[in-house]
Amino acid sequence: MDRGVSIVEASITPATDGWRLDRALAEVLLDMSRERLKALIAAGQVTLNGREWRDSAKKAATGQVFAVTIPPPTPLHNEAQDIPLVVAYEDDDLIVIDKPAGLVVHPAAGNFDGTLVNALLHHCAGNLSGIGGVARPGIVHRIDKDTSGLMIAAKTDRAHEGLAKQFHDHSIDRRYKAIVGGIPRPPSGTVNAPLARSPRNRKKIAIVEGGKRAVTHFSTIETLRDAALIECRLETGRTHQVRVHMASIGHALLGDPVYGRTKQAQKSLLETLGFRRQALHAAHLGFIHPVKSIALAFESEMPADMQELFTQLHV
Repeated sequence: MDRGVSIVEASITPATDGWRLDRALAEVLLDMSRERLKALIAAGQVTLNGREWRDSAKKAATGQVFAVTIPPPTPLHNEAQDIPLVVAYEDDDLIVIDKPAGLVVHPAAGNFDGTLVNALLHHCAGNLSGIGGVARPGIVHRIDKDTSGLMIAAKTDRAHEGLAKQFHDHSIDRRYKAIVGGIPRPPSGTVNAPLARSPRNRKKIAIVEGGKRAVTHFSTIETLRDAALIECRLETGRTHQVRVHMASIGHALLGDPVYGRTKQAQKSLLETLGFRRQALHAAHLGFIHPVKSIALAFESEMPADMQELFTQLHV
């Protein structure tokens, strides 16, 4: 047998009699997603009495005992790097990180290393069971490089699948704190405007008819000097959603280099403070643990640079 390969047995019970094989196996092998099991079945890695069973949709029957050969996770072709992380929560299934501003989430052109993924590969060394057969953290949502705050990553297939479903169903409770230019009137409201790539500038997101549904609920926490500290609760989670939606109602985030319309007095303050990012912080994250089925919620205080900006703008 190849080193690292494991074989597990899965018995079909009366409770799963007549189910599709992939679904029945997922009910027994709790750490594996149906998609991963489908791939193993198609690859001939699932056998019944020594014979390969390659049809995921074929019905399984009570008493059948399947042997599932699980190859070791394929290494991800990214370097593990010892980058300090602030961990808000961690168990065998997932990890919640309080990301600092300036840290890119995924390696990409221009940022091949020094990312959150590189940091997680080091931090979780030996504890990633593999997402889709690859030893990698399952990133189910992202935060912009220059946005700080809470985000979650899965460590197992099952956790990844469960979290992805919650994000798809918009049941994750995500709340951001932002400092915006001007004072919103009324102090709270909802922006319901579809978002897509701007037809004029593909590097920007814009409100586009026919784009993806995007809904942001905002409320003023405190009024400042020609500015306000607000909370934005995301009903959906689109790229640059808070930044574009708040700019669209005349209250762009202070420091936003792409969508900002900062007044001169505030520009001078930002320069004095050396504040060179959008004033946006993922302050609250709540979800149902995808394996333990318990409610979890986390809070993160505004980082020092944003707190200093808030203090300087205080009336």
